[in-house]
Amino acid sequence: MHERCPICQSPLKAGQAACEMCGFKLSGATQGFSPVEAPSASLAPTHADPLLTPVMRMVRGPQRGAEYKVSPDVTSIGRNPQCDIFLNDMTVSRLHATIERAQGAFIIRDEQSYNGVWVNNVSVDQKVLEQDDFVQIGRFGFIFDTGR
Repeated sequence: MHERCPICQSPLKAGQAACEMCGFKLSGATQGFSPVEAPSASLAPTHADPLLTPVMRMVRGPQRGAEYKVSPDVTSIGRNPQCDIFLNDMTVSRLHATIERAQGAFIIRDEQSYNGVWVNNVSVDQKVLEQDDFVQIGRFGFIFDTGR
């Protein structure tokens, strides 16, 4: 939760639902989380088809097993329903991260999210994704599959 009101910058108490000074409601604030261990190798893909485009395969979260295609341009990830990968959970920022193709590689970038982006249990600002990287965004975990 915020330490200061995002509107008037007044100090906030833990668990406060609204700012005492300006009345701004804090109910939509991003909640904190802690990173989880990467899943066992048995959850990783067993083969890759060279004709497939890269995907993010959810291995932790309510849609476990779902695959999200990674755009050849930019893929947005966040709590905003207009994001390419929509993650409806308060541990995810509205625009949490993006994946962008650059020089034949896919780079994940943290878009100044509250909980950060974790790749293989390391917090990153940006990182080139490689086959079978474990990506954690909030409470959700993904395996990156290059499709190669």
